[in-house]
Formats: sequence, C-alpha cells, structure tokens
Amino acid sequence: MTEVRVRILAADSMGVRSMATIVEAGGVKIAIDPGVSYAPRRYGLPPHPRELERLEEKKELIYRELMDTDIIVITHYHYDHYLYHDDEAEYYKNKILLIKDPRHSINVSQRIRAHRLLKKMGVENIAKDIHILDNNVYEIDKGLVIRGSPPVPHGPDGSKLGYIAMVLIECCGERIVHASDVQGPISRKALEIIAEWQPTILIISGPPTYFAGLKVEEEQIRQGLNNLSLLAEIVDVLVADHHFARDLKYLSYLDQLRKINTRVLSAAEFMGLPVELLEAQRKLLWEKDPSDNNRAS
Repeated sequence: MTEVRVRILAADSMGVRSMATIVEAGGVKIAIDPGVSYAPRRYGLPPHPRELERLEEKKELIYRELMDTDIIVITHYHYDHYLYHDDEAEYYKNKILLIKDPRHSINVSQRIRAHRLLKKMGVENIAKDIHILDNNVYEIDKGLVIRGSPPVPHGPDGSKLGYIAMVLIECCGERIVHASDVQGPISRKALEIIAEWQPTILIISGPPTYFAGLKVEEEQIRQGLNNLSLLAEIVDVLVADHHFARDLKYLSYLDQLRKINTRVLSAAEFMGLPVELLEAQRKLLWEKDPSDNNRAS
C-alpha cells in the first residue's frame, strides 16, 4: 500500500504567516496554499530582521518543493496562501491547479487578486490545467481523491474577509483535511463539513485569540475554541496553527486541547521543529535587538 506523507513547509509556529503544506499520496505530489508572508505592523513595529530572514528561508523552501509538484491547491487569495509576484509565475508552469472559484462566493479584493494571478501574471496560459476547487471532487489514479468543500466563511459568518474552500485528500485509508483560515472554525457550517469528512489528520487555522474583543468579538473567539475542542475529540491528529499562533498564550491553549487529545500539535511540533512565535514575540525581539531603530520608528 502506498504511503501517504504530509509535510508542513511553513506556518506561524515556524515564524512566518503561512499554512503551506505538501501531501504526497498515490504517487502524486500536492502543494496546498504554497504562500508565505508576514504582518507589516505588530505592536506598532515592523518585522524584526529574524522574521525577514525566516521569510526568505521558507520562501526558498516552497520554491524548491514546487519544482516537482504535480498539483497546486489554492484555497483563497490572501497573500500568505499563494505565490503572487510576477517573477513567481514560473512555479505554476505545467501544474494542475485546483483553485478557489475566482468569480463566485468571493469578495472584491480576492476577486481582483485572482484575476491578476490568472490574467496579468499569465498563469491561466502556462498552467497545465485549472479546475475550480469549490464543492468539486477530483479522482486521480491509484485511489487518490481530492475534494473541495462548498465555500465557507473566512472566520465568522458574514466575515468581510470573504470565503475559502477547504480541501480533503483521501488515499490509502488516510483522510487529510486542510482547513485554512476558518479560524477555529468559528462558522458552524465549516465545523459540520469537517466533522462529516472525518479526517485522520486535520490541519486547521485556530481562532485569532489575539484579536479577541478588538477585531473579532469575544463570543466568536469562544465559539472557535469550542468548535476546535469538538474536533479534537473526533480526529486522530489535530494540527492547530496559523492565526492561533499569533498569540503569546498559544501554547497554553494547545495544552488545554491536549487534555482532550494528546495528539494536538503546532505545525512546528508536527514537523519535529521548535516552536518559534516570531510575530507574537516581535516586541520582545526588538527590545532584545534594538540595533535598527530607524526601521522600528
């Protein structure tokens, strides 16, 4: 039986904004959301040099991995989830793309970004094939099936940030679910779809607890945490990262979830790496290394 291999290339617990993931199954290499970014401002400060160095490291890793990737999945068009610079178009060449629908269930900013990716960058002309991910099923040879969810909110219902398409990869008895930016999930719709899919491995963006009472209502954060707890009860391995890992209290939240399921991990831990919350620690990093005061002013 062919082995399924899951590798997370970049994530917030590794020091960058990302959920870039590789799944190798049935002889096919699939890249999900191969993007990476950083917060332009946090605590009123720009990225610390350590964040910028890590960004370049992870970007180069993503580039290398995409060279022999067969399929690229884009769940939505936020810059930490796909390659969007003109000089990065080459990484889409001769790939099969499964993409969030660029015309339906999408907000204005993401529609513009999708159009730029496909038209201005020319990806529409150089990709081997392009299919809509939303609510579709793709059966690949050797027992590999890729499913896209119906559009679900980027966080709470009615979010101005638009919609995403979650993805399920089934092969060899494994059910890998990548649920980017559902933020918990906060939305009941996203929770129900994930539960119905019954993942063996779930890679998910936890709730943005660092925004509680600010950009996200505290009740919505509580809902995201509650829903994440429910998922911890039904999955074999739960990797909760991304928005979740922008909070200095992130690891304490994971410890609470581990009381439900001992196999709750950050993306860094899943990959056997140390947890480095560089964005959450930005203020401390600048205090320890104030050598570039001009950039921090």
